[in-house]
Amino acid sequence: MRKTFAIAAACAALFAGTMHAADRDATASPEQYRLRLYHLHTGQHINVVYRVGDHYLPDAVAQLDHFLRDHRTGDVKDYDLKEFDLLHDLMARLGDPDGTIDIVCGYRTPWSNNYLREHGHGVALHSEHMQAKAIDIRIPGVPTAKVRDAALALHRGGVGYYKQSNFVHVDVGPVRRW
Repeated sequence: MRKTFAIAAACAALFAGTMHAADRDATASPEQYRLRLYHLHTGQHINVVYRVGDHYLPDAVAQLDHFLRDHRTGDVKDYDLKEFDLLHDLMARLGDPDGTIDIVCGYRTPWSNNYLREHGHGVALHSEHMQAKAIDIRIPGVPTAKVRDAALALHRGGVGYYKQSNFVHVDVGPVRRW
């Protein structure tokens, strides 16, 4: 009952123009964290709110995990939630929080990782992709060098720049660059 009364009083004060800024901030809706992704290998799109305030939405996170599955084997692994926040913050830093990210590669099973290594793709033996802590991305209309620079400025993990292949690797492992 008290909570209902407090909300009603806050609404009345807001409409009356007498609510203090601190009180308005306390009653504001928590921030929604959204990702819009397109997977280059599966042709699938996803547009999902995965977090509201500090609360991750389990169904939405499961959708993202499935979306980022190993496209060669279909295997799914639970992603490190910091990776989703990294993508969200990267898009905000680039000034396009509602933009779409093209996914070149998400999760890789050890089998897929080894397959790529054997076929000369320059893949790390202990890739963060196998831990569901890395994603290779492109952002349509944004030069990969600009994506790389924005990711480096976040200081949140590894950033690999693949100019010839036109993508940027971002992970939530140790901070490093290549």
